[in-house]
Amino acid sequence: MLNLYTTDFYAWTQQQANFLRQGKLDDIDIINLIEEIESLGKQQKQELKNRLGVLIGHLLKWNYQPNRRSKSWKYTIQEQRLQIIDLLEQNPSLKPYIEEAITKAYQLGLLLIGRETSLNPKELPIECPYRIEQILDVSFPTDIESI
Repeated sequence: MLNLYTTDFYAWTQQQANFLRQGKLDDIDIINLIEEIESLGKQQKQELKNRLGVLIGHLLKWNYQPNRRSKSWKYTIQEQRLQIIDLLEQNPSLKPYIEEAITKAYQLGLLLIGRETSLNPKELPIECPYRIEQILDVSFPTDIESI
């Protein structure tokens, strides 16, 4: 079991699923299975934070560079919102984590600003200027449909 886990992860996952289906609980690689299940949960949290980072970065670009707004920015904002909303619907237990995720994601958004614009992230607010409701509101900013 352990050898398959390290040599062919996909085959290991299929083997573990089969053991579970067949009720062969004594054959399950419990240590690695626990680790992988925990890892799946961490991936969902990471995805939420990353998507929020992209969304917040684009909201900042939208607000602080109005003369450079583009169709691409608009659709990135819309796509990330839909993906975040879907992720939260599929994983409602992530909702209590969203405040912390926004705080962490804001730092990612600032990195995006530094990488993709001429703006200096140090000149932007220290904390995220958007409330959760605004971040997830498909009509925010109100001029989003102008492009």
